[in-house]
Amino acid sequence: MTSDIHLRPATTAHRPRIVRIYNHYVVETPITFDTTPFTVETRRPWFEQYADTGRHRLIVAEQDDIVLGYTASTRYSDRAAYDTTVETTILCAPEAVGKGIGRLLYAALFKALATEDVHTAMARVTMPNKGSHDIHLHFGFREMGTLREAGRKFDQYWDVAFYQKMLR
Repeated sequence: MTSDIHLRPATTAHRPRIVRIYNHYVVETPITFDTTPFTVETRRPWFEQYADTGRHRLIVAEQDDIVLGYTASTRYSDRAAYDTTVETTILCAPEAVGKGIGRLLYAALFKALATEDVHTAMARVTMPNKGSHDIHLHFGFREMGTLREAGRKFDQYWDVAFYQKMLR
C-alpha cells in the first residue's frame, strides 16, 4: 500500500481533509485534549505557523489525491531559549492506521528537519496508546516521564507521556 503514497508539504487545498482527520480524534478519542471540533477557518492560525522550509513543517501523505495522514513540527514554547526544540505530531486517517503511513511521514519529517537548526524533538502521547508509543521508540525517541491524570476527556482522566529525540 505504501508504494503509491506521495509525501509533500501541506498546501491550502489539504486543509479541509487535515481538519477532518484531526476532528475524528477530537470527537472519538482521547489522543488530543481538544474537546471541540474545528472548522477550516478556526484552524487557520494553526496552519499559518508552517512553511516549506525551517523548523516548523506540515507534511501530508496522499494516495490518489486523498490525504491519509500528516505530521508536523511546531514551536515547543514561545520562550526564546526553546527555539531549537520542536514538538512533533503525527495523525493518520482512521482507515489508514496500521498501514505504515505513519512511519513514512515521520521519516519524511526527520529528513526535512535534518538540515534545519533543530536540536531536539519532543512529543506528548496520551496513554495508553501502544501505536504512538511504538512509533516514537522506532524513531529513536526516549520516554522521559509521565504526567499522571493530566487531562480530563470523556469523563475520564488521562496520563500523558513525554518523549524526546535528540536530532543533533
